[in-house]
Amino acid sequence: MSGKRPPKSRAHKQGLPPGTPVYLGEEREGAVRITLIDYDETNVVETPIESADQCLPFKDKPSVTWINVDGVHDAALIQTLAERLGLHPLVHEDILSTGQRPKVEDYEEYLYLVLKMIRWDGVRSEATFEQVSILLGRGLVVSFQERPGDVFEPVRQRIRSAKGRIRTMGADYLAHNLLDAIVDGYFVVLEQRGEQIEQLENEVISRPSPKTLGQIHRLKREGLLFRRAVWPVRELVAGLERTGSPLVGDALRPYLRDLYDHTVQVIDTSETFRDMLSGLLDTYLSSLSNRMNEVMKVLTVIATIFIPLTFIAGVYGMNFEAMPELHWRWGYATVLVTMAAVALGMAVYIKKKKWM
Repeated sequence: MSGKRPPKSRAHKQGLPPGTPVYLGEEREGAVRITLIDYDETNVVETPIESADQCLPFKDKPSVTWINVDGVHDAALIQTLAERLGLHPLVHEDILSTGQRPKVEDYEEYLYLVLKMIRWDGVRSEATFEQVSILLGRGLVVSFQERPGDVFEPVRQRIRSAKGRIRTMGADYLAHNLLDAIVDGYFVVLEQRGEQIEQLENEVISRPSPKTLGQIHRLKREGLLFRRAVWPVRELVAGLERTGSPLVGDALRPYLRDLYDHTVQVIDTSETFRDMLSGLLDTYLSSLSNRMNEVMKVLTVIATIFIPLTFIAGVYGMNFEAMPELHWRWGYATVLVTMAAVALGMAVYIKKKKWM
C-alpha cells in the first residue's frame, strides 16, 4: 500500500468563517520544499529556501523571482509564507483547498491563478491530478504544488541556459511559460489515452471480456475528471488575456491567444475521446450480443437436426405389440440409416439456406 490517506472532505470547513485556512488535500508526511530562482538577462541565482523569511529580500528586486513550493500540507508554513507575501485570506484558503475549480482572480497587487496539473503515471498506466496555484506579482511568481515533481523542468532549463526570450521578459512571461507547460502536459496525457483507446478497440472487436468493460468504465471516469479539470482552463486563459491588470503586458497577449488555441485543441481532443469511449461501450455490448447470437444459432441448428431424430426414436420407443418393424430382422439397421439420412439431409438444407 502507498501509505497515503484520503483527502479530507469539505465537511471539515463547515461552520468556519470565509477565509479560514484548512488543508483539504491528501494527508502527507515530510517537509515542504521551497526553491527560489532569481534571474535577469545576465545572472541566475537558484537556491533552496529554508524559511519564509528568506524570500523577503527577493520580493522587491528589479529581477524576476520565481518561488516554487512543493507541498501545501504544512498549513503553518504556508500561512507564514502567505503573511510574508501579503496574500488575501481567501487566496490562502484556496491554496490549501486542493479541490478548487480552475480560475483567475485579480487582487490588484497580484493575480491568483489555480488549475490542475495532469501527468501520466507510466507504472500504473493512468493520469494523476494535482492542483497548482500560481501568484503573479510585480517581478514575482509564486507556484504552490501538492507534491514534488512537475512539468516545469523545461522552463527551469530555459532559465538556466538563457534559451528563448524568458530571460529578457518579465514575470508575466514566466507565468505564461508555467501555464504553457501545464497545457502541454495535457497533450502527453491525451496521447497515452489515445493509445489505450486504440488497444481497447482491438480488444472489443476481437476478444471482448469483462476486463475490457472495466477498462472502458475506468477510462470514462478518468475522462470525466479530465474534462472537469480542462474545460475551465479555457476561461482562465481568456480572462487572463482580457484582464486590464498592469501585471500582464501587451507583449504577452499574442502568447496568451496561442495558449488559448492549445487549450481549445485539448478540449476538442478530449471530447473526441469521450465520444469514442461511448461508442466503444456500445460496440462492446453489440459484440457480446453477436457472440451470444452465434452460440444460439449453433445450438438451434443442432436442435433442429435432432428434432426429427428424436421423433423417430420416440415412435419406435413405444411399447405397442402390433409394430411389425420391432420384430423385423433389419429393422434396427434400417432405422439407423433412415436417421442418418434425415440428419444429413437437414444439414445440407441448412447449409444451402446459408443459416450456418
